[in-house]
Amino acid sequence: MIINEQFTLKGSSGKLIIGDCTYDDKHTNQALIIFVHGFKGFKDWGAHHLVAGYFAEKGYRYLKFNLSHSGVRPENLKDVTDLEAFASNTVSKELRDLNDIVEYANLHYPQASIYLIGHSRGGGLAILQAANDSRISKLITWAAIADFSSLWKTDQEEEWEKTGQIFVENARTKEKMPLNSTLLADFKAHKEAFDILDAAKRVSIPWLIIHGDEDVNVKFAVAQELAQKQLKAEIYKIEGANHVFGASHPYKESELPAHLKQVCERTLAFLEK
Repeated sequence: MIINEQFTLKGSSGKLIIGDCTYDDKHTNQALIIFVHGFKGFKDWGAHHLVAGYFAEKGYRYLKFNLSHSGVRPENLKDVTDLEAFASNTVSKELRDLNDIVEYANLHYPQASIYLIGHSRGGGLAILQAANDSRISKLITWAAIADFSSLWKTDQEEEWEKTGQIFVENARTKEKMPLNSTLLADFKAHKEAFDILDAAKRVSIPWLIIHGDEDVNVKFAVAQELAQKQLKAEIYKIEGANHVFGASHPYKESELPAHLKQVCERTLAFLEK
């Protein structure tokens, strides 16, 4: 039977990290997958539950969680509604959260190999973590970014620093979502530590880079750039796939979208090597 266990941790600035671990109670191997969501994403976005079920059926524990400043409240896990938390997010906070999750996993499943999957901005976080954390055994990035500052325009920075905020649009709801200038200040203060391409050079574990060639949010060329920094990494192109591999939110189908299923199958083959 597929089990889904919920948990909470205290994350950055006292905000909660809400997570769950999906597994088959009759069939688990000694491996745990940690999934890191992207910018404006969250653990219950789209088809993430179907992905968790896919890997649980294959014998893996699949842990997904909301970064503490994702803007998702405990009472509504299906949308970003805490715009104050969302606005005050920084890369430093996300990296602290991810490290706390790895520590939680290591404590609760001490015999398990830990595999890290990151999507989009979560892919950038996963690369940094994997480059610096010997507890991670394998890395998989899905449509990963190669630069945290690619999430805003350089010509916005001066106004952002002056006014203290910029706004990004939620593509689905058209809501304007604020970002405080502390995000920019944090990035500038830790530019070297947050250099994803530099971290890519230092990834010493098996790494699979998956990217769609019709991704308009993060171009396929970004995947190639990451692969050029780490020649031992494998790169796999999903023909015709967009940034979310055919998923959407809410996702009401009972089967994985074709491109996302391809992502899962390729990821599984990589993990089972």
